[in-house]
Amino acid sequence: MKKIENFILQWKERGYEKGEAQVFWLQFLRDVLEVQEPEKLVKFEVPIPNGYIDALIEDTKVLIEQKSSTVKLDEEVFQQAKKYNDTLEYSRKARWIVTCNFKEFQIYDMNKRKPEVEPLKILLAELPEKFQMFEFLIDRQKLKMRQEEEISVAAGKVVDKLYETLKQNYLNPDDEKSLQSLNKLCVRLVFCLYAESSGIFGKHKIFTEYLERENELRRGLRDLFKILNTPEKLRDPYEDELNKFPYVNGGLFADEEIEIPRISEATRNILVNEICNFKWKDISPTIFGAVFESTINVKYRRAGGMHYTSPTNIHKVIDPLFLEELKAEFKNVKGKKKLLEFQNKLSQLKFFDPACGSGNFLTESFISLRRLENEVLRELIGNQILLGEFVNPVKVSIQQFYGVEIDDFAVAVAKTALWISELQMLKETAEIIHKPLEVFPLKSYSNIHEGNALKIDWQEIISAAECSYIISNPPFVGKSFQTREQKADMAKIFEGVKGYGNLDYVACWYKKAVDFIAGSQIRCAFVSTNSICQ
Repeated sequence: MKKIENFILQWKERGYEKGEAQVFWLQFLRDVLEVQEPEKLVKFEVPIPNGYIDALIEDTKVLIEQKSSTVKLDEEVFQQAKKYNDTLEYSRKARWIVTCNFKEFQIYDMNKRKPEVEPLKILLAELPEKFQMFEFLIDRQKLKMRQEEEISVAAGKVVDKLYETLKQNYLNPDDEKSLQSLNKLCVRLVFCLYAESSGIFGKHKIFTEYLERENELRRGLRDLFKILNTPEKLRDPYEDELNKFPYVNGGLFADEEIEIPRISEATRNILVNEICNFKWKDISPTIFGAVFESTINVKYRRAGGMHYTSPTNIHKVIDPLFLEELKAEFKNVKGKKKLLEFQNKLSQLKFFDPACGSGNFLTESFISLRRLENEVLRELIGNQILLGEFVNPVKVSIQQFYGVEIDDFAVAVAKTALWISELQMLKETAEIIHKPLEVFPLKSYSNIHEGNALKIDWQEIISAAECSYIISNPPFVGKSFQTREQKADMAKIFEGVKGYGNLDYVACWYKKAVDFIAGSQIRCAFVSTNSICQ
C-alpha cells in the first residue's frame, strides 16, 4: 500500500502526455499492480495506418489512450481510441479501452453494446481502495509462466556451463560410462543447488560453503552423497559438518558407483562463484526438466524424435482433458464434507505418460492438481491457525504419476523434476495452512520406468482399472528416418495390418493406447502433428 501512496504523491502534480506517459504506466504496473518487469508486458507508440496507439497490452487485449492532465476525458477521447482499435487486426483488437489523463482513469468494456454510456471512472486518489479493479490489465498466470520460462531457459544455460566445466575434469570425457556418470553428477548437484536456494537444506548457503571449504572436492562430494542417502540415526555422530545436511532418500543419492573426477580449482571457482549464485529456487520443474535434458542430451533427443513442449502447449492438452472439468466441479463444491470428498477424488486420480521424456507432462499435471488441492485447503482452513496435534493435510502425491522412458538419464531427470515440484508445492501449501511441512526424507519413487514403451506391457506399469488419464508427447519419426529398431517396433505393434510401413513412428503409441483403454473409462490425449494421417 505504501508504494501506491507514493505513486499518487509522485503523480498528483504531474501529467505531460508526450514526456511522461510511458514512465507513468510502467510505474503504475510496477508499483500499483506489482508487475516485476512491466516493460515486457506493455508496448508503447504502436504504429497503425493513421497514427500511433499510446500503449497496448496484447496479453490481455487492453488499449490505452493517454492524455495530458489538462485534457478532459470525454467521449471524443474515447472515440479516438475506438478508431485506433478499429484499425487493428481482429486477433489484436482490444477488449478493454482505458483513457487516462494522469488524474483519472476511464475504463470501457468493449464487450458491451454501448461501452461509451457508462465507463468505469477511477480517480488517481482512489487507487488505494480501487487498485484491484485494474486486475484486467494483466494475466497473472501468463506472466508467471513467462517468468518461469525465462528463468528456466537461463537455468539451462547454467546447466550447460556446469556440464562442460565438469566434463573437462574427466580422464576420458567422451567415454560412454564417464558421460553417464557426468549426467548423474549434474542431476545430483542441481538438486542440491535447488535445495539450498529454496531453504529446504536449512542453513543458508550450506552447500556452497561446503564446496568452498572441502580441500579435496572429489572425496567431499562422495562423502556428501553418501550422507544424503543415510538416515540420521545410522550416521557417524562425529561427522559434524556432514550431519548438518538432512536425509534426502528417494533414490536420488542411492549408493551406486558413479565416477566423480578430481575437481580442479578452476572448476571449484566456477561452481562456487557462478553456478551456486543462480536463483535455483525460481526454476519451473516443468520446463527445467526438458531444458536440462536437451542441454546435455542434444544428439540423443534429435535421433529419438523427442522435442520440448512448453507449459502453454502442455495446458492445451491437459486443460480440456481433465483440468477444466475439475476446476468447474470445484466451483460448485460447498461445505467441509464435500470439499474433503473432492480432495479425496483428486488424490485417487492416476496419470500415465508412456513417452515421458524428462517428465514435463507429468510434472505440469502434478503441479496443476496440487494447486487445485491447495485451493481446497484454502477453503477448508481459511485464516485459521491450526492448533493441537498436526496432521499433514496434503493428499495429492507424485505417487499418482506413472511414466515410461527409454533413456536412463531422462528417467533420472523426470524423477528429479517431480521431486522438485513436490518440494515447491509443499512450500506453497505451508503458506496456506500457516504451518511448516516436513519435506525430507523424500519417499522412494519408482513409478517412472526405464524401457521401450512399445515393448513393455503397459499393464505392468499401471493397470487399466487404476488409470484415469493417459497424456503424452510421443516421438515423431517419419518412415524414411526410422532406425532398424524403430521399424521392428512398428512391425510388432501393427502385426497383421496392411500398409503400416507408411505410418509415422508416433502411430505406435496410438495403437497401444487404443488397445489399453478398450472397455475402460480412461481418457487419453497425445500431442501430434498431421503426420499421423498423411
